[in-house]
Amino acid sequence: MTDQPHGTHPEGAPDEERPGEGPVIRDKRRIDPETGRLRQTTDNEGAEAVSDQTTPAGGDPAAGEAAEATEPQTETDTHPDTLLAAERLEEMRRMQAEFVNFRNRTQRERETDRGRATGAVVEALLPVLDDVHSAREHGDLTEGSPFAAIADKLEQALGRFGVERVGAVGDVFDPNVHEALMHLPAEQVELPEGTTEMTVVQVMQPGFKVGEQVVRAARVAVADPS
Repeated sequence: MTDQPHGTHPEGAPDEERPGEGPVIRDKRRIDPETGRLRQTTDNEGAEAVSDQTTPAGGDPAAGEAAEATEPQTETDTHPDTLLAAERLEEMRRMQAEFVNFRNRTQRERETDRGRATGAVVEALLPVLDDVHSAREHGDLTEGSPFAAIADKLEQALGRFGVERVGAVGDVFDPNVHEALMHLPAEQVELPEGTTEMTVVQVMQPGFKVGEQVVRAARVAVADPS
């Protein structure tokens, strides 16, 4: 057995067991406090630490780069052409809605103007229509007579434009289309059985309306049920 110098121990013995020396403190800090750089460790523990930081699971650095490259983006980028197409589509829908509204409004105005024009014609023909009504009441419009044929054609022509005669015996009195000139006692007239409302018993002058427009209210005599 060879003699060893004082303060030494056989080669390969752990540092903690070296006689004559104090405890050995290993500096395991990965960053050098003097240079601020990562230390190139040679022990197994340091190598594993560096490997954990630089190499992803599986041991392939290229795989880590590929994984980062294929990660989904957190923000969705919309192509400018897509935004432009959406704006044009919205403008087209708005213009279509405006056109539909314009068409409907124009149609209503046209029908209103047509009703007013027809009403003006009917108002001008009221004297003729009153004469037709009087002749019919007196029995002058017998079937087959020339005057009866002319009266029928006139009324049919006006009917094609929406002209309607209002006011007939037995109608329930409606102040919107009837004008009551006389109020007769119930005992002087014969009302239909079961009548419970004021009823027209005589038409003195018929009324006319075009659609919902009343050209002239019918002038009538009415009676209340007893």
